[in-house]
Amino acid sequence: MDSEKLLHLSLFLPLLLSFHFKISESSAHIYPSQPFHDVGNSLLLYGGSEGIFASSRSFIRFENITLWRTNDLQRKGRNGLVQAVIFEASDRNNIGGSAYGGQRSICCTPDLAKLQGCKQGEIIRIPSARDPNWPILLRARFKGKTLSAKMEDTEIQIKKTGMYNLLFISCDSKLKGLKMTGKTVWKNPEGYLPGRMAPLMRFYVYMSFAYLLLSAVWFFQYLRFRKDILQLQHCVTVVIVLGLLEMVFWYLDYANFNNTGKRPLALTTWVVTIGAFRKTVSRILILCVSMGFGVVKSTLGGLTSKVLLVGATYFVASEMLDIAENVGIIDDVSGRAKLFLVLPDAFLDAFLILWIFTSLSRTLEQLQMKRTSVKLDIYRKFSNALAVLVVASVAWIVYEVHFKATDPFNERWQTAWTITAFWDVIAFVLLCIICYLWTPSQNSQRYAYSGEVDEENEEVQSLTGGKQDGDISLVKLEKDSGSDTEEDIEEDKRE
Repeated sequence: MDSEKLLHLSLFLPLLLSFHFKISESSAHIYPSQPFHDVGNSLLLYGGSEGIFASSRSFIRFENITLWRTNDLQRKGRNGLVQAVIFEASDRNNIGGSAYGGQRSICCTPDLAKLQGCKQGEIIRIPSARDPNWPILLRARFKGKTLSAKMEDTEIQIKKTGMYNLLFISCDSKLKGLKMTGKTVWKNPEGYLPGRMAPLMRFYVYMSFAYLLLSAVWFFQYLRFRKDILQLQHCVTVVIVLGLLEMVFWYLDYANFNNTGKRPLALTTWVVTIGAFRKTVSRILILCVSMGFGVVKSTLGGLTSKVLLVGATYFVASEMLDIAENVGIIDDVSGRAKLFLVLPDAFLDAFLILWIFTSLSRTLEQLQMKRTSVKLDIYRKFSNALAVLVVASVAWIVYEVHFKATDPFNERWQTAWTITAFWDVIAFVLLCIICYLWTPSQNSQRYAYSGEVDEENEEVQSLTGGKQDGDISLVKLEKDSGSDTEEDIEEDKRE
């Protein structure tokens, strides 16, 4: 065991001891007594689908694949054939056929046997134009009164980069109730990561360094001006730490998976939870900033409970969606979440965006009325940046829908990783903008809520570059101060 593996194991050990999850070999497609299903005129079991890069080290290996029939069929002692077919997505039309332009059939029928010369009761296989040996067919046959039939252990070398699919099929309808045990191991040149996930491991390395650089700059300023830190800046610090942890743990999860072929469910669940919490805190932070918390008003007033409720709901929805998409994933297509998990998350995102822009518009109006030029300038920059990123996000959603709708067989799997990466990049860019606008400085308190600071005082502070004496705060007329305070209270009540 090399030093890299030892490092990974030493990092994972405390986490594994704190959770009692079973280790799942996600690079190995395990079939724990899985049943076959009726599909057309065949019994079918889906064996997996992964993008694999061509190499002498790339393969799909069959280990202990055993077919089990029911006791009734065993007593009858009837022979029966089960076949495994491996094909690349571009060769999908080489499996099956149709007679006289009718419905496509996987298994050879009497009519197809006459037309195409296939063997009745077996899979229709048309040799590929690029390689007559593909698609690959493997067989297992029940004989006599045996309860099980074992498929020969073999290793299929992958010589062409593509999206490979594995199906186990029986054309014998009398084998209903058929089940299968065993596993298949899929390996890429650089490790056990499925092809779509492999680029993400490198991406998380770059993102970890980006967050590390951002945190170094932020914490330097944070510690330097720790006496002038605002509540808003504490929240930004939390988001930076969560983002860094998320990227590092995703890399560790992928690196361990790639090296060992095993993926601890505890680690993946932990990473997903950190990510869901980071997304929740980020959205609540943006909402609070848009409401003017700590800048235009000292508290959220009666909205605090509503904000917390929406945050908790979003966390639960995001956690469930991310678990469905990541935890226990076996191959390149099994991570698609069900519609009823996608909809709540999308609805809450749309609701939060609407709430954020509504609050931001109200905050800008308040700042214009109070003539606080420095704060107004910051909020204008923030609103412009947020608008640009929202437009970019909507455009990307349209692209994502088009991408998935026009690629039903995942033939563009080599670029599919960008769909996931974009959202991490957009979140990082928005965090950088917030850090830039509200970076800790000796004038941080100038951005804080105060009913006694007007435009004139802010301009004086901007010119002098530091805090002013207590006498300057008395420049504000008592009448104006009182009217602003009453206006804040009334605004809180209306919200």
